[in-house]
Amino acid sequence: MVHSFKAASAVPGAIVPPTWLAQAGRTLPRYTSYPTALAFMPTDDDVEAREWLRRIRPDQTLSVYTHVPFCKRLCWYCGCHTSVFHEYDRVRTFFETLKREIELWGAATPPHAGTQHLHFGGGSPNALAPADFAELVAVLARTFHLRPDAEVAAELDPGLLTHEFIDAAIAAGVTRVSLGVQTFDAEVQQKVNRIQPFEQVAAVVARLRAAGLGALNFDLMYGLPGQTPENVADSTRAAISLNPDRVAVFGYAHVPWMKKHQVMIRDEDLADAQGRWDQAEAADGELVAAGYVRIGLDHYARPEDPLAAAAAAGRLRRNFQGYTDDPAAVLIPVGPSSIGRFGPGFVQNATATDAWGRAVEAGHLPVARRLPVTAEDELRAAVIERVMCDLRVDVGAVCLDRGFAPDALDSCFAGVAELEPLGLCRVDERTVTVPAEAARLVRTVAACFDAQLSGPARRHAQAV
Repeated sequence: MVHSFKAASAVPGAIVPPTWLAQAGRTLPRYTSYPTALAFMPTDDDVEAREWLRRIRPDQTLSVYTHVPFCKRLCWYCGCHTSVFHEYDRVRTFFETLKREIELWGAATPPHAGTQHLHFGGGSPNALAPADFAELVAVLARTFHLRPDAEVAAELDPGLLTHEFIDAAIAAGVTRVSLGVQTFDAEVQQKVNRIQPFEQVAAVVARLRAAGLGALNFDLMYGLPGQTPENVADSTRAAISLNPDRVAVFGYAHVPWMKKHQVMIRDEDLADAQGRWDQAEAADGELVAAGYVRIGLDHYARPEDPLAAAAAAGRLRRNFQGYTDDPAAVLIPVGPSSIGRFGPGFVQNATATDAWGRAVEAGHLPVARRLPVTAEDELRAAVIERVMCDLRVDVGAVCLDRGFAPDALDSCFAGVAELEPLGLCRVDERTVTVPAEAARLVRTVAACFDAQLSGPARRHAQAV
């Protein structure tokens, strides 16, 4: 049976001020961290990472992120660190090395209060064989002392998700699954080499729920080749019909100079700034009408979802997986390209799988980049996180809370003052508020507090 989610009439385009469209075309960090990963510096050893690990306190909980850098198909829009495999032997070799890396991190980590969040991304974690994925969950749970109430989340490719993998993942303890839906439009799927009809995704969702999955996320996209406000709205309605707990709506970042496979996407098939805005508005309108709560820049959640509760209570956080209710200050990175966070700074594992593997085989933590953070970095990070999460920040209060004078960041208000007449924010003494209608441009406000916003703009994504 073919389902239809076509709109009764065309989706009206929003009237966007030209000044907003100019801001929407800016290339800016996503601010999943501050300083951003572009500031990380190369390192030749793991000495500093081990020293930072030793500072973990016994009362601190951990988060662990595991990156699986393989896919069974290459989606042309992809910006992830991944590659397509043809023989599973390559993945099996990676899996054995990954387990040795986990042993290294575990041995270097002092006593702590257990792991509250365990997250699998990629690539596609379901590139692993079901039994290997289940073993991976068990090894991580044992090594990092997974707490009984922990969230275990996995980002999965629904087009290649088998019943066997679903059953193994749920039996292993996965509590939340995020499906990369992106679009249900058949023509757009063809243009990005990701074929997964609605009926296929619906069957995956039904199997996940039958297996006992606790929570379901969908990722949708706008700005893909061939997308229009109408077909974005259609896809969003189709997604809503499957009742996900959370939906993220991301803008496609066209960076073929960084991701060579994106040359398969023709520039003439991509919308301009007004078109991208209208597509994002179309998805927003459908989600809000269906009762979802807007969360920060690009997330939506059912009112009863923990993410919505965290947002309402001012406990929303932002990390490398996007918006989260995870309060942990320590993030252990596992797998190639994974980023970790410890009290004194950030580390990132080697991106190339061969370099990562050589480090692990030599008995080294496979860190290739690091960045110590200063007290001022942490101050700016706190301000940026609050405006990204709450669309409001009392800058003076954050300064005082961090041990600074209330006027410590007053120089940043020159940039904020340029945005205020455009309607992108309001300033009351040292409190900055982003109006709900300008939330999509919150990164432009966050950027005012970024002391390191320089270098090649082409490394960042468009603001909308």
